Amino acid sequence: MTSENSGARLLPGAPVAEAVLADVRERVTALKARGIRPSLATILVGDDDASAGYIRIKQKQAAELGFESPHEHLSGDVTQADLLKVIAGFNDDKGVHGVLIQYPIPAHLDYDAALMTLDPDKDVDGMHPLNMGRLAVGLPGPLPCTPAGIEALLAHHGIEISGREVVILGRGATLGRPLAMLLAQKRPTANAAVTVVHTGVKDWPRYTQRAEILIAAAGVPGIIQPEHVKPGATVIGAGVRYEGRRLLPDVDESCAAVAGAITPRVGGVGPTTVAMLFRNAVSAAERANP
Repeated sequence: MTSENSGARLLPGAPVAEAVLADVRERVTALKARGIRPSLATILVGDDDASAGYIRIKQKQAAELGFESPHEHLSGDVTQADLLKVIAGFNDDKGVHGVLIQYPIPAHLDYDAALMTLDPDKDVDGMHPLNMGRLAVGLPGPLPCTPAGIEALLAHHGIEISGREVVILGRGATLGRPLAMLLAQKRPTANAAVTVVHTGVKDWPRYTQRAEILIAAAGVPGIIQPEHVKPGATVIGAGVRYEGRRLLPDVDESCAAVAGAITPRVGGVGPTTVAMLFRNAVSAAERANP
């Protein structure tokens, strides 16, 4: 499959997600055979339409996979103590294996402080500082979903990573930094020479132009243009912003004329991120029931 008006091969996320979720289904079936129903709890604060939509997608996927999906919807004016009480309840509930705090939350609440109170073994986003530490030193634990999805996407489409030069544009805590740690680890689907640059580096194109695999994770619409891409490189668009309901990706679509392989504007990294959430959740259920 190639992108329109170019020879670049498209790297869709849907078949990657399908493969991951097929594995999750098998593991859910094995747990149920032992009398264990995996459970992924969600917490939504406020009435943001996009966040509510994401929760509905995750609940629908949970039902299709055979997960229980308890949910707490808190009003937008709740106190930090109210939020922490809900988290504590899910922490103490042995029937709940994974917990997702939908981000963002209202500005008067402290998301990082709330995340710190979550049981790290129930952290399906893989964003608890303890899990970031596990990733840094190579210990097993839930991995951040988007970085893990990118590794799976590259592996699924047969993009060689080991020994190659990967450049990540973006240093955010949810994507750029953990992805760099993940792809540098000694593993057949990683083991890369990884460079992290960002918009604070004035000559950042000097780095992206030499990348064999370029991953855009800056959250700056259209920041990657064809002149920033090495001809024939693999380009992964991971950073996006939204203007209302309109998705604005980091990678301009014209980059397909230069790249050898590229994720589509819609349906690239997104589906793999959701799939990794459920892989973390079923892993949490298995850890809780050895």
